[in-house]
Amino acid sequence: MQRIRISSYISESTTSLLLLLFLLLGTTSAEAQSKKKWFTAENDSTPFFNGVAVSVDLVGAGQLLLSDYGQYEAALRINLKDRYFPIFELGYGISDATDETTNINYKTKAPYGRIGCDFNLLKNKHDIYRLYAGARYAFTSYKFDLAVPVVTDPVYGGTSDMSTTDIKCNYHWMELVMGVDAKIAGPLHLGWSVRYKRRLFHDDGSIGNTWYVPGYGIQGGSRIGATFNVIFEL
Repeated sequence: MQRIRISSYISESTTSLLLLLFLLLGTTSAEAQSKKKWFTAENDSTPFFNGVAVSVDLVGAGQLLLSDYGQYEAALRINLKDRYFPIFELGYGISDATDETTNINYKTKAPYGRIGCDFNLLKNKHDIYRLYAGARYAFTSYKFDLAVPVVTDPVYGGTSDMSTTDIKCNYHWMELVMGVDAKIAGPLHLGWSVRYKRRLFHDDGSIGNTWYVPGYGIQGGSRIGATFNVIFEL
């Protein structure tokens, strides 16, 4: 009877010891896994090259429709891990403006280009909304015509024509950009940006400052510009 009790006691003790050991091992393993997750960064499965997007700007086209200057502009944007977005912008600026007071006509049309990079500021970089900050370097080489009314000399009666054509110019500038875009449906996104423009260096030709610079806008006007883009992500 005593041997049975001793055996039973030993069996119960062994079972309790095994159970305790199992619990200790399980706890240690859980703590190790927790520490591993704490100290080890999760892998980002987003591919480095994550597609491209093409877009067109509606603000410049609207300017051409409503005023005597503006531009057509399209862009190609590369998606790197949903965080970095190198971008190339290409446009064609046009102006045919006549001053109502002097009747002097200024005319130009030329391509321009910008290159830069945007950075997605949102913590959740995979969100359907994006908030960008970025910068651009821009350049254009263009010619302009200036048509000046014929002036009659009130003293000697002669006339003079000060009109000129094909004045060669170039312009370099930078832009600081803040913008947003949002997914509408499928590959369609809509976005807008606000830009601060700063001239770097330039050559206005032989007769002074040009009035309109393709891609930059009116010289001496506001340095703040804007775009409204229709975007297709591919």
